[in-house]
Amino acid sequence: MTSQSFTTTISVDRTAEEVFNAVTDVRGWWSRAVEGGTERSGDEFVFTVPGIHRSEMRLTEVVPNKKVVWLAVDNRLEFVEDKTEWNGTEIHFDISEKNGKTELRFTHIGLVPEFECFDACSTGWSFYINESLRDLITTGTGQPSEFPDEVALRRAAQ
Repeated sequence: MTSQSFTTTISVDRTAEEVFNAVTDVRGWWSRAVEGGTERSGDEFVFTVPGIHRSEMRLTEVVPNKKVVWLAVDNRLEFVEDKTEWNGTEIHFDISEKNGKTELRFTHIGLVPEFECFDACSTGWSFYINESLRDLITTGTGQPSEFPDEVALRRAAQ
């Protein structure tokens, strides 16, 4: 594929450490229902939107205050023909200092316009990065998804 992978960048008046800590607090900006570790290389976690999307991620690179990389290990998108479009793609969070601010460059490598889910997935990432994660970084409170029925069912099964 020759198309550009989805990317978006935010710039905030916070330290690289604050940005890094927010990125690794996946429950604070993506979903409260995330299960698993989200902070160290080798950690794995699962994000689920019941009946729509299940995403298993592995942290493959974690450089404090600089970079976090997730590998999409086992993913199912129920609303597209190829339900495993994300499998093998990588999600990069690159943190750097620029012009007195901290810049976070988010890139979902492999999420390209040829993917059937591109419009919906890029819209979702735009919200989670440009709004929810930015809010978590700047105010301490993000806008993560919450699926209480699923969380309650999982807890009941344990």
